[in-house]
Amino acid sequence: MDSKEQGGGVAASVSIPRGRGPLSNGGYWNTGPALGFVALEPPHGFLEQGILVRDRAQISRRYLRSTHLPWDVASVLPTDLLYLRLGLHVPAVRANRFLRTPRLFEAFDRRETRTAYPHAFRIAKLMLYVFVTIHWNACVYYALSGAIGYGADAWVYPNHSQPGFARPLRQYLYSFYFSTLVLTTVGDTPPPQRQDEFLFMVAGFLLAVMGFATIMGSMSSVISSMSTAEAAFYPDAERLKGYLRLQRVGRRLETRVARWHQHLQLNKKVTNEQQVLQHLPERLRAEVAVSVHLATLRKVQLFQTCERGLLEELVLKLRPQVYSPGEYVCRKGDIGREMYFIREGQLAVVGDDGRTRFAVLGEGLYFGEISIINIKGNKSGNRRTANIRSIGYSDLFCLSKEDLQEVLGEFPSAKAALEAKGREILLGMDKLDVNAEAEETARQQEAERRTEALEDALDALQTKFARLLAELESSAFKLALRIEHLEWQTQGWAGAGGEGQGAAPGQ
Repeated sequence: MDSKEQGGGVAASVSIPRGRGPLSNGGYWNTGPALGFVALEPPHGFLEQGILVRDRAQISRRYLRSTHLPWDVASVLPTDLLYLRLGLHVPAVRANRFLRTPRLFEAFDRRETRTAYPHAFRIAKLMLYVFVTIHWNACVYYALSGAIGYGADAWVYPNHSQPGFARPLRQYLYSFYFSTLVLTTVGDTPPPQRQDEFLFMVAGFLLAVMGFATIMGSMSSVISSMSTAEAAFYPDAERLKGYLRLQRVGRRLETRVARWHQHLQLNKKVTNEQQVLQHLPERLRAEVAVSVHLATLRKVQLFQTCERGLLEELVLKLRPQVYSPGEYVCRKGDIGREMYFIREGQLAVVGDDGRTRFAVLGEGLYFGEISIINIKGNKSGNRRTANIRSIGYSDLFCLSKEDLQEVLGEFPSAKAALEAKGREILLGMDKLDVNAEAEETARQQEAERRTEALEDALDALQTKFARLLAELESSAFKLALRIEHLEWQTQGWAGAGGEGQGAAPGQ
């Protein structure tokens, strides 16, 4: 809906049930207790070329010029007062309430896009349509029975003289029951006797056929949408099982994979956040990622004192990963390409035998940074220095070496802190060669000194070269002037010689 339609909402949405809720234009609806129509609070504004307008005068003028105004006014006219003249048995005086139907559909559409459970809302809306259809069919049945005559035959509503059938509640329940039997084609109904009754039954059966097709189509659409949404968050379990069976993977490994997938679905673990959020603008995607993961990232001791900008950059580059019980996250000697942050679960630092535990890592801790940070004097280089094994199901954040170097390049203080922490760990593990670190530092300083000397020499050469170029340009300019002067002299001599030759014959 464009901004013009969104702006027509000072007295709109009159078909919403009793209660209170938001409107598309930023206002609120609030149903009145007397006639059931809607009394609206002043809306917050409307959009005009993407700009939110909050001025009440402009909002009122826009709504008064909109096409919704006459229909909204007609739908809330107090036609109920005609009951005082025509009696209570003329429900047609409330026919103007049907003008609320477009507003009702609009409210349903907008609520469906805002609710956290759209599939449940669609099913509830479909059931509401079914009950309303049965209700109106029951009303037509009761009116037709009154036109034919109550108790005239077995098909119409029984005569009010029979015990209990004169009560309004019994009249409604009987009519609703009969309408349900007709529209669901379940159970036996009395056979029609008159032409009007035949027409009603045929129309009811046709409506039942169309309604059944609509319900089945809507339910199929909802189920398909649910499956599509689930496939967007979790890997396809059936396809994965088929692949494992095709490749004849062992039963034990197949069970582990099935349990891992089951854990993802039961605990709502999403491992492909980048694909889910890829269509959002960059800043909006960053805000969503920060809202979801910033609290977890702040638990990491290394980043508790870091500025928010660093955390936001890291959040966008984190990749969630879930590990099964007993699964190794990394082994000693492996090439390190990522570091990990523990979001949930526990991991054990184990020996080479896989049983001896040296330490247990819990929520908020991190590991793997030693092998991806270039720490001077690191004896292990880019190799893992420990075996990390998941005790139960562990939910981790993975950060690649390239992404970490890119982020730390913009935040030198965080880089220094991470390198200091890595040196401390290496010293405790006797994996840091202090002498090598000092030699590396000395070599780096010597390289920097040589680089500075080369830069100074290059600057001096550039200065000399610039001087030579200036002298060359000056010499070329002087040479050009001399050549031009000689050319003028040559032309003068040639002209003088020509005049001497031309004077000889005249003597």
